[in-house]
Amino acid sequence: MKTRAAVLTQMGLPAPYAESRPLQIQTLELDPPGDGELLVRVRAAGLCHSDLSVIDGSRPRVMPMVMGHEASGEVVEVGANTPGFKAGDVVVFAFVPSCGHCAPCAEGRAALCEPGARANTAGTLLSGARRWHGSQGHDVHHHLGVSGFAEYTVVSARSAVKIDPDLPPHIAALFGCAVMTGVGAVVNTAQIKPGQSIAIFGMGGVGLSALLGAVAAGAHPIVAVDVLPQKLELARSLGATHTVLASADTVDHIREITDGGAAVAIETAGVETALQQAYAATARGGTTVTVGLPHPSKQFVISAVSLVGEERTVKGSYMGSAVPSRDLPRYIALHRAGKLPVQRLLTHTLPLDDINIGFDRLARGQAVRQVITFA
Repeated sequence: MKTRAAVLTQMGLPAPYAESRPLQIQTLELDPPGDGELLVRVRAAGLCHSDLSVIDGSRPRVMPMVMGHEASGEVVEVGANTPGFKAGDVVVFAFVPSCGHCAPCAEGRAALCEPGARANTAGTLLSGARRWHGSQGHDVHHHLGVSGFAEYTVVSARSAVKIDPDLPPHIAALFGCAVMTGVGAVVNTAQIKPGQSIAIFGMGGVGLSALLGAVAAGAHPIVAVDVLPQKLELARSLGATHTVLASADTVDHIREITDGGAAVAIETAGVETALQQAYAATARGGTTVTVGLPHPSKQFVISAVSLVGEERTVKGSYMGSAVPSRDLPRYIALHRAGKLPVQRLLTHTLPLDDINIGFDRLARGQAVRQVITFA
C-alpha cells in the first residue's frame, strides 16, 4: 500500500527546520505485515527529544529513515503467526521490541532486549526486515521499530501493547515514551520510596513525567530544575514542592532544600553538565539516575572514591527500565484514577505537514509535548 510519512534523509541540517526541512513528507510503499507483525493505522504521534537528537546528528542512525517512536494507533491487519491481536485493537508502541527469549528479556529487562537493540541499530523490524520502500524501490529504514510519523506503519507485535480503546489517541501516544520513560525511571530504576527526597533535572516531557511519577509515589520534597522559568511554573503546578532555575548554584540550592542532598537525583536533559550536577546534588548513600542521551563523545567524570566512601549508586535508565506489557496498563490505570495527569504535558497538536515547525518549537524549548494527529 502507499502511505505518507516523514522521512529523514540527512542528519545535521541547520535550524530553523521550517526552512531547512530535514523531514520530508513523502509517499512511500509499505509492505503488508509479515509473520509476527501488524499493520497499524497511526492515530497520534509525539515529538520527542530522542527524535530531535537524530535530526541534529547527536544520535546517528542509518539513513533514510521514517522517524517517530512515540505513538498510538489501530490495528488494521494482522500478519501470520501473530496471536493475541486482531483488526480493530488499539495499541501503544514500545520503542524497543522485546523478543522475550534473550537473557535480558528472561530477567524481566525488556528495555535491554539484545535482538531488539540490534534491530533498532540496523533500522529494521525485529525480524530483520524493512517494510518501507521509496519511489525508486530503495529500502527506507524503521526508527526504533515504530516509525510513527506516518499515516500507516508496520511493526513487530513485540513493539505493540494493547490498551482500552476509549483512551484518546493523543493522550495514549504519550505513554509510549514520555510517560513510560519518566515514570519508569522513578518507580523501576530508582525504586523511590514514600518520603524520600528527589531532584529532577530537565522539565521536558520525560522530566515532567518523572515528576508526576514522583508525586504518585509519595516522594518529598520534590525539586524541579530547568533553565526556563515557564517550565518550572508548570512543574510547580504539577506537584513540585521546590523549583530551582539552573545556575552555578544549583547544587547548593538542592542540598539546602534536601538537608544535605537528594536521596534520588534524576537527569533527563541529555546534557553531561546536568548529569554532573545531578551527581553532585545526590546525598551520601543516594542514587543518581540518568535518562537523557548526550552526544556519544561527551564524558561523565566523577570522583572515583565517592562511589565507595559515600556508597553512591549511578544507574542508567533506558525506556524507564520498563516491561511495556506490564507497565503501560498500570500507568494508564493511574492516569484514569487521576494520579498521572499526563494530559497536562500536551502543549500543541499539529498536522504531519507541520512537523518541521514542531521540531523548531521543541529545539527552542517552546513546547513540552507536541502530538501529530491523523484524521
